[in-house]
Amino acid sequence: MCYPYWVTENKILSVALTPAVFVFAALCVFALAYRFYGLFIARKVLRIDPSRSTPSVTMADGLDYHKTNRFVLFGHHFAAIAGAGPLTGPVLAAQFGFLPGALWILIGAVLGGAVHDMVVLFASIRHKGESLAVIARSEIGKTAGTVSSIAFLLILILILTIAGASISMTNALANSPWGTLVVATTIPAAVIMGIIMRRPGNRAVVIASVIGVAMLFAAVFFGRFITEFPELSSCFRLSGRQISLLLPVYALVASVLPVWLLLAPRDYLSTFLKIVTIGALAVGILCLRPSFQMPAFTRFFHGGGPVVPGAAFPFLFITIACGAISGFHATIASGTTPKMIGSEGDIPFVGFGAMLFEGIVAMMALVAACVLVPADYFAINSSPEVYSTLGMRPFDLPWLSKVIEEQLQGRPGGSVSLAVGIAYIFSSIPTMDKLISYWYHFAIMFEAVFILTLIDAGTRAGRFLLQEMAGIFFPKFNDHNWLPGMTITGLVFTFMWGYLLCTGSIATIWPLFGISNQLLAACALIIVSTMLVRLGKARYVLITLIPGIAMAVITVWAGYINITVNYLPQHLYLLAFLCAVIMVLILVIMASAAMRMKHLLTIKTTVKDQWGDYVLVPVRDEDPRSSA
Repeated sequence: MCYPYWVTENKILSVALTPAVFVFAALCVFALAYRFYGLFIARKVLRIDPSRSTPSVTMADGLDYHKTNRFVLFGHHFAAIAGAGPLTGPVLAAQFGFLPGALWILIGAVLGGAVHDMVVLFASIRHKGESLAVIARSEIGKTAGTVSSIAFLLILILILTIAGASISMTNALANSPWGTLVVATTIPAAVIMGIIMRRPGNRAVVIASVIGVAMLFAAVFFGRFITEFPELSSCFRLSGRQISLLLPVYALVASVLPVWLLLAPRDYLSTFLKIVTIGALAVGILCLRPSFQMPAFTRFFHGGGPVVPGAAFPFLFITIACGAISGFHATIASGTTPKMIGSEGDIPFVGFGAMLFEGIVAMMALVAACVLVPADYFAINSSPEVYSTLGMRPFDLPWLSKVIEEQLQGRPGGSVSLAVGIAYIFSSIPTMDKLISYWYHFAIMFEAVFILTLIDAGTRAGRFLLQEMAGIFFPKFNDHNWLPGMTITGLVFTFMWGYLLCTGSIATIWPLFGISNQLLAACALIIVSTMLVRLGKARYVLITLIPGIAMAVITVWAGYINITVNYLPQHLYLLAFLCAVIMVLILVIMASAAMRMKHLLTIKTTVKDQWGDYVLVPVRDEDPRSSA
């Protein structure tokens, strides 16, 4: 039902296109995309060969390079890439209406995000599991590699900052012993699972999975009773400040410990929670068939909204990032995952498949936000001062605040409105309406787990990048197993994003996050396009080049508007400067890639490389550890 004060000319669309329609469409589109488009790229374009040895085997060191079960790796990779973006972005983009966001998720995830993730993963495996900066240095040149390192480091810091701030994890867990207990339980559970899975064979994986899942769901079930034990409850009743300080500490430890001990099993374990929740939400939407309260297009489609600055074009494409395409995924696909993948045959399953599943998560988040009455949605996601200017008044929000036992109005950032939407859908199940408070807090904990998995994997990727940069001047840092180098770079990187986490603002950082994230995605697609040309695959290069150029144009457009309309009028000169610097650095990389591709296209002969492929030029050995 759409309320009279909000009815627009797109009422027919709001009635015909229901949440169930979009959920069903997403499942069908993504399944067909994987079966045909994903496997076509893997087999015909990349020509993956399961018989080839991967870096996890040839360079195994028991720390970072470690052959991992494909299902465990899928869980780790999905958990690492599915952080704040697929949850927060679609919720914030609901400001424009449900239709623009839904279409961008469906189209962007297939033609952009899944292609981006799989091809970058393939490229990193062919470059000894090294980062995107090393790939750029190898495929384009040393100048591009150096610029890439600087740009990627700045972007990664901003992405990790927003990962903590945008979803309001500190606010979600602050003074919430139940949520804190569940999130904390995933850490010892992961260590136990990691030790068990050190034994070879699938049986060890099954045993570890059963134990880990049992521990997690026991914490979820019994966590609600923790307040009955005051002494125990006080240990987990942390302030927002305490949580914001503990997050970088956890990330530092996770970035230094062997990947098999904490990072991979914890991410794999948290995936169970994510899959079960998203699966239950999808079933709930398909069976209960809730209606969109948000219209297909709102009056803020052309700008002036209280949640996201600017109009849907181009800000929709930087607001919904990870659910459609995300540059942060490149840091994982060229960070931890390529060092753990055991066979090239797993590339489409892990790279293409995990991104499509993230698209489903994004669609669920969009639906959860759009089933709320628009007046309630804007009441949650805008400040009281701004909300008073919209000419609306809360509809269900006073009742929801009462039954959930939380103050919901004036809590921007996306996390609260998403949790309310999820709780609203689940509470529609017969006999479940009395548990809406339980569902709300479960959803808050569910969101927090997403963020934690991004923080640990992202910090590890940042440590790799810092070690590579430091290794240019101090070759010993190129040894990824050198404990002092690991600790120093881990401390430096963690401090940088931890400081911004404690001092940043959602309203000002989110647009910069979206711009930097999408520029990184565009840059990654341009870099791997250069690789495809070098491999003699120029006839297929448009698969990566078109989405790369499209994202570059749209994002630079959004960046210009963000600087001139958003930052400069508010005298936010530092953020304006950072935005401009990142845009310039990325454009330099793209220009270098264009010149490199132009040169490669002049080569008419091919040679056989170390992988047995006939290419225009053998890959340059730019392994930074070669000088160690």
